[in-house]
Amino acid sequence: MTGLVIGLPVSEVPGIIVSGFGNTLAGVGVLIGLGVIFGQFLAASGAIKKIAQSLLKVFGKEKSPAGLALTGSTVGIPVYFDAAFVILTGLIKSLSKKTGISIVSFVTALGVGLIVSHSMIAPTPGPLVVAENTSADLGLFIVYGLLCAIPATLVGGYFYGMFIGKRVKQQNYTEHSTSEIDAVKNREEPKISTGLSYAILLLPIVLILLNTVTDLLAEGTGFATAIGFIGDKNVALFISVMVAVIVLPKYVTETNQSLYSQAISTAGSILLITGAGGGFGAIINESGIGDHLIHTMQNWSIPVILLAFIFSQILRASLGSTTVALVTTSSIIGPMISELGVSPVLVGPAICAGGVGLSLPNDSGFWVVNLFSNLSIPEKLRA
Repeated sequence: MTGLVIGLPVSEVPGIIVSGFGNTLAGVGVLIGLGVIFGQFLAASGAIKKIAQSLLKVFGKEKSPAGLALTGSTVGIPVYFDAAFVILTGLIKSLSKKTGISIVSFVTALGVGLIVSHSMIAPTPGPLVVAENTSADLGLFIVYGLLCAIPATLVGGYFYGMFIGKRVKQQNYTEHSTSEIDAVKNREEPKISTGLSYAILLLPIVLILLNTVTDLLAEGTGFATAIGFIGDKNVALFISVMVAVIVLPKYVTETNQSLYSQAISTAGSILLITGAGGGFGAIINESGIGDHLIHTMQNWSIPVILLAFIFSQILRASLGSTTVALVTTSSIIGPMISELGVSPVLVGPAICAGGVGLSLPNDSGFWVVNLFSNLSIPEKLRA
């Protein structure tokens, strides 16, 4: 529709969309599929719950919202936002009862932790596409994402969560029962160890980072070549999935076939959303709107990094999807980075950061948080 409204030839619009759709998925399609399977096994094995328990134990009663925020940030790496919030929402009521801290503080901590990770830390789909479209080194991109995400999670999730929890009163919390929550509650206490949970979670990140470090220190050697193959983002995630498939089934009550079916169902919608974002970005690029907006904003003397953030934030608010906003923005700005004279690993996180805020009623995540936190819409918007 956008292509037709802006005057592109009718015969060319389908081809542009298909090209943008295909080019986007060519770079990250395999990663998204593998990442969803990886997250499915982590959740079903009880590894996610173990990680959550360990982080909350470290922070103690008084700072438990900080622990929950970082739990959300950790879990948000392998598990998609909506599913992760549903899985972890059972912690909110029990923590609020034990600590006497407002439920609003815990909802904010968990929501912010999850959305920051979802927006900024690969291998979640949005940041993966941004790294691909900006031609950034994925290992460095992960490091920069972590450097931005951890302070943002603590400031937005913990400090702001504690602040707003004292100002938005929410009394009638009703815990919703869903199959995902019930599965977590009804399952026997998982036997998987905390150490193994962290080891599996961090495996793909470590392999990708190891590749980056080896390239910097020993480029051109046989060892660097071998590590480069293992640390390739696709190979690293494939190895991690194979390790998860081999190691985790004994901790899982469901069959592997059931987990694969759930993962394929989830991956299908994510792939469609991601590809659609790429197609939309291609239409915008072809129309010249992207160039016009970039040059217009440059005339306002806005630094490129801030420009990337603002552009992403505008699309986030208007489209309602973080992933689509990141894919579209990076599709438009990515090809211009070399001529703009700025580092991709700086522009990339700025684009990702733009996808964090302004979760409005056109965002599915808004309704997930609203339903499972039992906040009214005005309370949700205020918080």
